[in-house]
Amino acid sequence: MQQVALIDILDKKQSEKHLYRERDFGYIFETYYKRVYNYVYYRINAYHAAEDLTSQVFEKAMVKIDTYSEEKAQFEVWLFAIARNVVNDYFRELKKCKLFSIDKIKDLISNIGTPENIIEIEETNNELLEALKILDERERNIVALKFGANLKNVEIAEVLDITESNVGVILYRTMKKLKRKLERGDEFEQKEH
Repeated sequence: MQQVALIDILDKKQSEKHLYRERDFGYIFETYYKRVYNYVYYRINAYHAAEDLTSQVFEKAMVKIDTYSEEKAQFEVWLFAIARNVVNDYFRELKKCKLFSIDKIKDLISNIGTPENIIEIEETNNELLEALKILDERERNIVALKFGANLKNVEIAEVLDITESNVGVILYRTMKKLKRKLERGDEFEQKEH
């Protein structure tokens, strides 16, 4: 009789633990979903595929949550390392080498406003899209982590396994390159090639 009661208590504790885990993971999902989605979308430029891959990120995180160690990395860094791996796996499957396409980045920018504002935003977006095409894979990945995932340089460094100062230098040079491209337009492209 006592054995049955003990099993019931253990089962109850397991189900309570499961309930807490679901509630905690629900909080994690709500907190990080948009940032993970933005990162994935910046990298693959496909709405539905980005949603699917974001779901895979959270699925893998939920399955592997017990392996997370606070001593090894911040949770955010751990989660975005998973996201990075999911995206890299996606590209390996597609056998593509372009990691960051921005043809559809316009969807991330609000189109609310007057018709004049909408046209101005569209023109600016087109210029930005053209400028971003000059970036190499590494630069695009760092830009996606910085502006899509909203990570700090130290977190990007941990995800990419490079130094924080290296991230800063790459971002600085990338932003400088983009600024030159936006200021000079086609003239810049001719000098680069």
